[in-house]
Amino acid sequence: MKRLLGVLVAGVGLLALGGVAAAQWGMGPGAGRFGGMGPGMMGGQGGPGAGYGCPGHEATATQITEDKAKELAQQYADQYLKGFTIERVLPSTGMHHTMYAVELKNQQGELRTLRINPFGNVMPFGGPWSRG
Repeated sequence: MKRLLGVLVAGVGLLALGGVAAAQWGMGPGAGRFGGMGPGMMGGQGGPGAGYGCPGHEATATQITEDKAKELAQQYADQYLKGFTIERVLPSTGMHHTMYAVELKNQQGELRTLRINPFGNVMPFGGPWSRG
């Protein structure tokens, strides 16, 4: 009887430790239909429920417009990419938000691409190249 009770207590203990480990990895109850991936598990902005639950991004935050994306890209270029001007702005619409890819060009024909997310964050993309 003592032996059976000992095995039972050990089994319950292992089950409890497994539950704690699953909760730490975001695989517990309520993890959602994405197989246990919690907020931020898919790169923050591109994950399920993009922008929700992320610090600094309220669910009611307004998206930027194409004109605002142009303005932000030019400010970035003025500070970090001297001599580059905006050549074109390409919107990219996802499920809930619109991002912008902004192509910048300088006098030598070099191109740079900036990504502007729906909340106004500017991210450089790729390296220098010239269109040939």
